[in-house]
Amino acid sequence: MDYYSNQISRLIEEFSRLPGIGAKSAQRLAFHIINLPKDQVENFAKALVDARNNVKYCEQCCTLTDRELCPICSNKDRDQKTIMVVETPRDLAAYEKTGKYNGVYHVLHGAISPMLGIGPSDIRLKELIERLQGDVNEVIIATNSSLEGETTAMYISKLIKPVGIKVSRIASGVPVGGDLEYIDEVTLLRALEGRTEL
Repeated sequence: MDYYSNQISRLIEEFSRLPGIGAKSAQRLAFHIINLPKDQVENFAKALVDARNNVKYCEQCCTLTDRELCPICSNKDRDQKTIMVVETPRDLAAYEKTGKYNGVYHVLHGAISPMLGIGPSDIRLKELIERLQGDVNEVIIATNSSLEGETTAMYISKLIKPVGIKVSRIASGVPVGGDLEYIDEVTLLRALEGRTEL
């Protein structure tokens, strides 16, 4: 039995298609939108349509942008010879929030996963290899510590090492505030191997 009119039900249904939005959250969002002033709803709808129509891949690093080059690639103060390879634009944003990395990025938009049928040609590896034809000193592989992320890191490393470009992998290990007794063996081993001198 439908509790709401067709328009409300459709709005709830559309919100529930978004990742991480369940039925109750979709309902809350729908009623929030309905109760907003009309001009705010129109601005929201326009922002959605404009983003979908205008956002594309950066011609250099493949992150999402509404220009030919993203703000990071077009910044001449960045170290263009150091490239950090990440899986998603969200990973790029996470590193940018640290304020400590001054190089540029390359966004793969995924990771190699034979189980899911995702191979090297399904992510932005070809574009990375093309970038390496230029003046590059180091490639930092910052894929996730998952099986897919590790597979991708190993694949990239094997592609790049013969070219003579330095390849490094981000360290991983014990999180700040983590209790050692609850951390798995692989993470503890990584933390031990990646230890630094104090």
